[in-house]
Amino acid sequence: MDYDNEQVDENTVLSYFENKSVLDHYEEAARKVGLWASEEIVFRHCFPKYSTKLLELGCGVGRISFSLWMLGYNNLTASDVSKKMVNRASKIQLERRSMINFVKEDATNLSFASNMYDGVIFGFNGLMQIPHRENRKKAMNECFRVLRPGGRFAFTSHDRGIPKWKKFWVNERKKWRIGLQDKALIEFGDRYGETPTGRLFIHVPDRSDIQKDLRDTGFLLERDVMRSKVCDESKLVKDFSDECRFWVARKPESSD
Repeated sequence: MDYDNEQVDENTVLSYFENKSVLDHYEEAARKVGLWASEEIVFRHCFPKYSTKLLELGCGVGRISFSLWMLGYNNLTASDVSKKMVNRASKIQLERRSMINFVKEDATNLSFASNMYDGVIFGFNGLMQIPHRENRKKAMNECFRVLRPGGRFAFTSHDRGIPKWKKFWVNERKKWRIGLQDKALIEFGDRYGETPTGRLFIHVPDRSDIQKDLRDTGFLLERDVMRSKVCDESKLVKDFSDECRFWVARKPESSD
């Protein structure tokens, strides 16, 4: 679908996430959905110590960070590019009396010092909601910069290789080859369409694209696995979010 040839940019994405219906949706997720079972498995494996200094990017209204706090993680900074998301999270924090540092940050240009965090989390496919591959690589570079040597970066993405979407992407590739793709899109793999909460942009990568970008950034890929292979999620989680791929990468130690 072509939305009047309006090409997606950072302002398009921010406008979506500051829409009241989207804010309400993310607040409901923070209050009712919480941490997916698969997220808990992956994060506990990546960050076994509750004292781990963690940074969450794209935190929304705090669904992941509040859940991590309740599990016992006590050194959390959670950031989002949307001030309205951060404000909502801060209000919930007053109710729950947690001690999470909620801040507004642009993932492609973080204000934090280098080598500051033991772990970085970019959940719910947030990295893929940054338009332009070069900007997503900037965010990866920032994650690499703020991580201490040996620190882990955990995130999720959709995957063009999922069998049920194969026919769709074959047809989409044909459109791009002859110039009939939605002119709002920037790169092959981009999606920009209607959802119950408004027009959502997301990039759906090929597995090899992520592998290359992590390698180019300097990360060592430790694991990538589809969510359904980690565990069978509840109906609540499946209704909230589609199948995705978990990625876990590590910033090398000097001896690596």
